[in-house]
Parts: sequence; C-alpha cells; structure tokens
Amino acid sequence: MKNYGVIVGSTRKNSYSEAVAKAIVKGLPEDAKVTFIKISDLPLYNQDLDVDSPVEYTRFREEVAAQDAFIFVTPEHNRSISAALKNALDVASRPWGQSVWAGKPALVASQSISGISGVLAHHILRQSLVFLDMPTMQQPELYIGHSDQLFDENLEPTNDSTKEFLASAGKQFSEFAAKFA
Repeated sequence: MKNYGVIVGSTRKNSYSEAVAKAIVKGLPEDAKVTFIKISDLPLYNQDLDVDSPVEYTRFREEVAAQDAFIFVTPEHNRSISAALKNALDVASRPWGQSVWAGKPALVASQSISGISGVLAHHILRQSLVFLDMPTMQQPELYIGHSDQLFDENLEPTNDSTKEFLASAGKQFSEFAAKFA
C-alpha cells in the first residue's frame, strides 16, 4: 500500500482543481491511502521562522513527510501556479537541507476554464519539482481545458471520457510510483 498525498493548488471551495484531483484519485488502487493536504492555512514562508516554525508549517511538513507519492493539481494564476501552491512547496522544502519532498514521485495536472488548460502553470510546477528532486510522471500530460464544462455543480465529470481518462491517469501514476518503492 502507498500513501498518496494530494495537493490542490486552488484554495477556492468547490474548485475545478479539486474536482480533477478527485477524478484522478478514483484510478488509484483500492488499498491506497489518500490524504488531501490543506495548504490554505500556511503563513507565507519566511526564513526567519525556520528556527521556531509556526504550528501550520510543522503540521504540513509532517503530513508531506508521511506520504510516499504526490498528486498535484493546479489552476493557472497569471500564467503561473497559485501563490498558495508556491508557498506550500517552499514551506516543505525548508529549512535548507531538510526538504521533505525529495525522492517522492509526483503527478502533475493543470486545469483552466480556458482552452490553454493551465499549460504554463503545469510546466512551472514541473520545473519546481525537478529542483525538489521529485521524479515526475511524464505521460499522459494532464492539461485539462474548459474545466467548467467538464464537471457539473457537484464537481463530478459530465462525461464518461473525462471520467475514464482521469481515472486511467491515476492508475498509470500508481504504476509509476511503484517503481520508487
């Protein structure tokens, strides 16, 4: 069994990023332990707080450390990842030399209500994960465009092809992550 952490880059309630993440998770093995890790309460990273970290930093670092693999789903904010997601990456990579991300396999998905599907945010996130030493699944590439049309008011996929595609990505990720056990 693997512990899968899910980091949703949107802090909005009922976000499309969360909907995409939940659809991906449905493809993981039945015995997978899945934890959606909260990032909305993290104070902005400040190196001065490395010595006496806020409880939110400590909680987040411990939750990240307990995971074997990660699913990241990000919206695109001004052609980049959200500030909350960038902050979360920074908090768990510090203090210097004590990153809890290293070596953990990752899946990256981006979504947007536009047709460009968050492609720039996707690649910016991948670039950060390279620095954090997280092997990242390359295929399939999960650029989810027009997300407002792919999910209903309950954030369920509106069609079988979306549902099947995202679940199959989750299955493929479980196979990819198993290589790093």
